[in-house]
Amino acid sequence: MERTAQLTARPTTYGVAYDPPVTTTSLHARAARVLEANWTGGSTVPSRNLYPHQWSWDSAFIAIGLRHVSPLRAQTELETLFAAQWADGRVPHIVFNPSVPLDAYFPSPDFWRSSTAGRPAGAPRTVQTSGIVQPPVHALAAWLVHRADPALSRTRGFLARMYPRLAAWHRYLLHRRDLGGAGLACVVHPWEQGMDNSPCWDAPLARITPAPARSFRRADLDHGAAEDRPTDLDYGRYVRLAADYRDGGYRDGGYRDGPGGEHDAGGAEFAVEDPAFNALLIASEHALARIAEELGAAGSARRARAERLTEALVTRLWDAEAGMFLCRDLRGGDALVPERGVCGLIPLLLPRLPRDIAAALVRTLRGPHFSLGDRTRLVPSYDLLGEAFDPHRYWRGPAWFNTNWLLERGLRAHGETAAADALRTALLRLADATDFAEYVDPYTGEPCGASGFGWTAALALDLCHRPPAPHERQKLDKSPQNDVSAADTGTFDRSDRGGDRG
Repeated sequence: MERTAQLTARPTTYGVAYDPPVTTTSLHARAARVLEANWTGGSTVPSRNLYPHQWSWDSAFIAIGLRHVSPLRAQTELETLFAAQWADGRVPHIVFNPSVPLDAYFPSPDFWRSSTAGRPAGAPRTVQTSGIVQPPVHALAAWLVHRADPALSRTRGFLARMYPRLAAWHRYLLHRRDLGGAGLACVVHPWEQGMDNSPCWDAPLARITPAPARSFRRADLDHGAAEDRPTDLDYGRYVRLAADYRDGGYRDGGYRDGPGGEHDAGGAEFAVEDPAFNALLIASEHALARIAEELGAAGSARRARAERLTEALVTRLWDAEAGMFLCRDLRGGDALVPERGVCGLIPLLLPRLPRDIAAALVRTLRGPHFSLGDRTRLVPSYDLLGEAFDPHRYWRGPAWFNTNWLLERGLRAHGETAAADALRTALLRLADATDFAEYVDPYTGEPCGASGFGWTAALALDLCHRPPAPHERQKLDKSPQNDVSAADTGTFDRSDRGGDRG
C-alpha cells in the first residue's frame, strides 16, 4: 500500500489544509479496495474483525459510496438488509452472518433470540437479527443509489421493490416509536441512535441498573483499547436495557391500532427523542417523496409530513440558548438533556430548516464548543468544553466520518460553500492519512478504532465523486472522470432546496 499523507497541518479560513496533497484517483482506488475486502457476497461488514456482521445504518452509508463503483452491489446491499425486515416494519440494527462464530461479537444472536422473542413483532424465522433499530438513512441511500444508474434500477425494479419496505419502516417509526405523542420518533436504547456512548445518554442511563459484569463477555475489548471503549458500567446498562426489551417481546408503545388511535407510552425504561435520528427520518421522508414520484405516485403527502416533522423537531428539541438541538428525555421529566453532542448539529442537513436556526447551527459549529475551522480538524462528537469530553473514547469526543459527511452536506445545502469545501477536503485527507479509520482524535487526527472501516471508505468515495467549488479544485488533484452531476452535490435535488424556510 502506498505511503499515506502525514498529519502536519496549517490553519485556513474554514478548516485545516494538509501537506502533502491527496490525489483523489489514488484515494478512490484504495477506498474501493476496502469495500471489496469487506464484501461478504450479499452485504458489506463495517470491519472484518470488530464488526463481522451487517449493520443497518452502516449499510446505508456504504451503499451511498458503493453506487460509484458498482450500482448493482449498492442495490444488493440495501436489498439484503431489508430482506431481514420484521413484519411490524422495523429494520433491525444487526443482521447476523450464520458463518461467524457466536463469540466473535457480543451481543450475539443467542442473546437477541429474535426468532423466538421477536415472534410477536414478526421477526423473520430464516435469519437471526437484533431486535433494536438504527437511524433511518435508508430511503436517502436508496434514492441516491437509484440515481447512480437509473436504467439498471428500473430494469431490476429496485425502487418498486424497496418503496413498500421503506414506507413500512417509516410507518413503524412514526407510529410505534412516537412515545411522546408529539410526532417525533423515540429511541429506546443508546445503540439505536448510533452514537452509542455519547454523554447525552449519561443522565437517562443513570436510572438503569446494570447487568452483572459476569453475565456477559465483551468481544469489543479484544480489538480495541479499554480506554477508548465504553466503560464496563455503561456496557452493563446497555445489556440490561437490551435484555429487558427482549424479555418484553420487543414491544413498543406508540399508537395502538383501532379507531381511537389512542397514545400508549409503553413501559420503556429509556425513551429519548433524538435530533439526529429524527433529522435523518425527515431527510428520508423527502427522499421517499422523490421515490414515489419516480414510481408515478404523488409525493406531496410525504413532503407535507416532512414539513410537519421539521416543525415538531424545532418545537420539541431546539434550544436557542445552546444554539443547537438537544435530546429530550421522556422518562426524565420530559426535559431537554443539557449536553451538546454532534447529534444536535445534524438537523443542518434539512434543506427547509428556518434560516435563523440554520445560521445559529453554523455559528455553533464554528464556536468554542465544536471549533470547526479553528482548533479541530473534523467536528467532534461531543462538546469540547464538556466535562465528559474525551478525544479518544467512543463517541465522547472523537470525530466520525459519517457525521462530518452529513454536516458537509448540511453546510452546502444552506449556502456555506466555502466551509463545506474545506470540510470535504479535511475528510478526504484524513481518510487517506489514517487508512480509513473508524474515527479520529478531532484535534490531532490520530486514528482510533478499526482501520479499513466500511463507511469511512464509502463516504470518501462519495466525496471523491462530488466536485468541489473552483477555489477548492486548486487544492485537490481531481480526476475529471470522477465527477458526477452537480445536482448530486447537496442533500436533495435543487427542487427540494431553499424556498419556504421561514
